[in-house]
Amino acid sequence: MRRGAVAAIALAMCSGAAMAGWPQDSRPVKILVPWPVGGATDQVGRMLAQPLSQALGVPVVVENKAGAGGVLGTQLFVKEKADGHTILLATSSTNAAAPHLYAKLGYDPVNDFTPVVSLCEIPNVMVVPAKSPWTSLKELVAAAKKEPGKFTYGSAGIGGSQHLAGAQFKTASGADIRHVPYKGSGPAAQDLIAGHIDMMIDTGSLGSIRSGLLRPLAVASEKRLPALPDVPTFKEAGTPMLASAWYGLMLPANAPADAVTRLNTEVNKILRNPEINAKLTAMGAIVMGGTAQEFGRFSTSEIKRYESIVRDSGAPKE
Repeated sequence: MRRGAVAAIALAMCSGAAMAGWPQDSRPVKILVPWPVGGATDQVGRMLAQPLSQALGVPVVVENKAGAGGVLGTQLFVKEKADGHTILLATSSTNAAAPHLYAKLGYDPVNDFTPVVSLCEIPNVMVVPAKSPWTSLKELVAAAKKEPGKFTYGSAGIGGSQHLAGAQFKTASGADIRHVPYKGSGPAAQDLIAGHIDMMIDTGSLGSIRSGLLRPLAVASEKRLPALPDVPTFKEAGTPMLASAWYGLMLPANAPADAVTRLNTEVNKILRNPEINAKLTAMGAIVMGGTAQEFGRFSTSEIKRYESIVRDSGAPKE
């Protein structure tokens, strides 16, 4: 047999071995979203499901398990088999802030997870109902200072990005506003649109902004968002602050290395896809991506960073 033919056979065998890795069967892959349907986390999960299904050749479904600011679903996730068929859509709330908010969290934020890939971060946006009398952040701050404790801001739950962003805003502005936690950003946004609460510093409101249901006053990023070019940053609006939520994929502890590698590779491809990239940008996200190791280092460092953010928020440890 010629040397070239031998090399070709060897290459084919190597390729076949690589293709024989995870997933090894046609069982569905589940993306567990620990928040209700409709919020930013749910939107990101559903945006990934179809292209990931096409890439893996198996069904990919989104399952929402909401409650306790994302903690309930995360507690359920760590009990799943570490076979690569259940993926957590982890967030800054569940995997960075929650350890400082719950005395009995029910999971170790580092040792119970296998980092896969960072997805994106979404800067928070101050929004008010379309019928709100406030047309600028300065007007909102002035009203809140004039009548301390009268006005309310909603969130997806204690320790969520909206809650902590609201706490940062109170510190930065000196305004006394009351926190109203909900079981997810979707229900909170519905009450905001209806006028039952006065404001939110949210990450998933662009759809309601575009439809005229909510009015944006400021974005908590260093630069204006391409999706909201006419909306000033908090710094430009007179109350400097930065606040964003991050999203990433994690598997249970001791997940198969081939599952981590395959998922990381495919998701990075998806994030580079112009259509997906445009959709994420349109919802106010800053696309991230990268290696599993980079996401692991980042998520671990965020646990430390959120320690002071939670402390300054005054949120009681449950």
